[in-house]
Amino acid sequence: MPNPDPQIIAKVEHLRKTLHHHNYRYHVLDDPEISDAGYDRMMQELIRLEKTYPQLSRPDSPSVRVGAPPLTRFDTISHSVPMLSLDNGFNDGEILDFDNRVKRNLNTADDIIYTAEPKMDGVAVELVYENGKLAAASTRGDGVTGELITANVKTIRAVPLLMQTSGLARAPSILEVRGEVFIGIEAFNNYNQERLDQGLPSFANPRNAAAGSLRQLDSKITAGRPLDVFFYGVGIVADVVLESHWDLLQSLKNWGFKINPLIRPRIKLKEILAFYRELIEKRHQLPYDIDGMVIKVDSLSLQQRLGATTRSPRWAIAYKFEALQETTVLENIEVQVGRTGVLTPVAHLAPVKVGGATVSRATLHNEDEIQKKDVRIGDTVLIQRAGDVIPEVVKVILSKRRGTEEKFTMPNVCPVCRSTVVRIEGESAIRCINYSCPAQVKERIRHFASKGAFDFDGLGDKLVDQLVEKKLLMSFADLFKLDADTLAELERMGAKSAANLIQAIENGKQISFARFVYALGIRHVGEHVAVLLAGHFASLEALVSCSKDDLIAIEGIGPVVAKSIASFFSREENLIIVDRILNSGAQIIFESQKMTGLLKGKVFVLTGTLEHMTRRQAKEMITAAGGKVSGSVSKNTDYVVAGEAAGSKLAKARELGIDIIDEVAFKEMLEGSGHGA
Repeated sequence: MPNPDPQIIAKVEHLRKTLHHHNYRYHVLDDPEISDAGYDRMMQELIRLEKTYPQLSRPDSPSVRVGAPPLTRFDTISHSVPMLSLDNGFNDGEILDFDNRVKRNLNTADDIIYTAEPKMDGVAVELVYENGKLAAASTRGDGVTGELITANVKTIRAVPLLMQTSGLARAPSILEVRGEVFIGIEAFNNYNQERLDQGLPSFANPRNAAAGSLRQLDSKITAGRPLDVFFYGVGIVADVVLESHWDLLQSLKNWGFKINPLIRPRIKLKEILAFYRELIEKRHQLPYDIDGMVIKVDSLSLQQRLGATTRSPRWAIAYKFEALQETTVLENIEVQVGRTGVLTPVAHLAPVKVGGATVSRATLHNEDEIQKKDVRIGDTVLIQRAGDVIPEVVKVILSKRRGTEEKFTMPNVCPVCRSTVVRIEGESAIRCINYSCPAQVKERIRHFASKGAFDFDGLGDKLVDQLVEKKLLMSFADLFKLDADTLAELERMGAKSAANLIQAIENGKQISFARFVYALGIRHVGEHVAVLLAGHFASLEALVSCSKDDLIAIEGIGPVVAKSIASFFSREENLIIVDRILNSGAQIIFESQKMTGLLKGKVFVLTGTLEHMTRRQAKEMITAAGGKVSGSVSKNTDYVVAGEAAGSKLAKARELGIDIIDEVAFKEMLEGSGHGA
């Protein structure tokens, strides 16, 4: 093994320090300083150097995010302080009873100060830090003993491997911090779709996916899962005196731990009940699943006085939401065709209220799932709904079966275009092989115009249906040929709606390389893979000409994905479509073009609604020109871009004397004629 010289050692240490810093900026402060691709490039360089000089490897290196060698089994570890369950409340009366019990146990009539936080629907973990370094991580287990999953937890980017110790954030010598590991809804949907595209079974819900990911014996598998975490409490905290739960949470944040931004600190009972109703309204708009609210006495000394039963603390309670599972009758099964040709069976249900919403359809995933669950038309079934995930059939209530139910078999031709369908060996998915199938065309167009891709606001599902059926769209490249007059003549369209859509298409022509690749709808290429590709290739031509073997050599790209990408760009019709997109005026922003633009070093904050571009587009334009976008106004902010209905950020900017510009001035700045150039 080669011996590293001092320059190599210094470079490795610098990369580690820089990557730890960017993890903190991104995951805790929500204020990244570099692009994802820039981060990935540094990570790949660190991995390369540690492979070349294995003597430089360290257990707290950011490179452990990619996973460790597989285990044969999990060891166990005892929790120093038991991880107790929470008592549950299901209505205001039970929460009032809890408040009265707290007062009675404390022998006081005074209002109790609480801190309330969303109850994540995830998997509880405990992380142990010794002198600021992550030493162990475990599941909750039975509350007393958990499974040791350190290698898997290290792959989660939101988990600090080293605690932040700068300024006032002095790290304790021992810290046992507790959190909830979860998968966000969008990430879950994308990951499930990628699994279905690969012919793999999908996960039932984000919680199951998170739990399964944490218990992988091969942490490299865990590293490929989109896990996230919020921290909410502690076991032991050595050498640090804290007075309240809110102070504890702020200390955790200063030490580098991610806490939920929706936490409501130091509030009384009346405010808690109002917050609960606010969360009910917000729950299906949140990017992650929550199943209630956790209420905690804020004072740590009062928590200690209240103590706990053998099962639950007396100072906390979970105020649960309505159940997201109900039973109903499965009336029929319809087969839908997706953008990659996959046939998905969908259950038509007798309408039923689930979690405050009426549900009449649920996914059955694939033929294997139908057979495994023995689902039949006419069955009484248990369905579940979680966030924005399409409801699914959990199981059949066999005790309700009468003998008149009908078995279902998947069709042997496409239900839309009547073409032959195939099932590739090793896959669970059945596919329509007709690339021109109208159902596939519609779904590819919807994907191309979606938020993670070109983000064309105003192109709804019904409009896509009309445009394809009238043969105005034969591929997503045809979107750039649409004109306002033709659109205005369509059903439920007028001159204003048509003009707005044309403007949205025009505004969306400038796009990052990662989003462009994702928009193409290449099988197995989700947003994560698209980012990997964008970080590796400096041009579209380089990606197009890349072989399967070249792609496999990229960290994070497996043989199945590589084959799919190479196959896509080997087809003449796909290359023609790409050329048509670029000839229409679409401009790809490559990572290599970033950090060298007109706005290099400038910090922007966006507030209000912009007329001619979305927030996402504005952010990409700023980063493409070398600037940075922050979520909050501070003395470090250079410009606030204010649209319609700008709120508190505008007032803060005025208070601090920061330059405030409108959309026109912002566009001029980007073009090099404004005062920021």
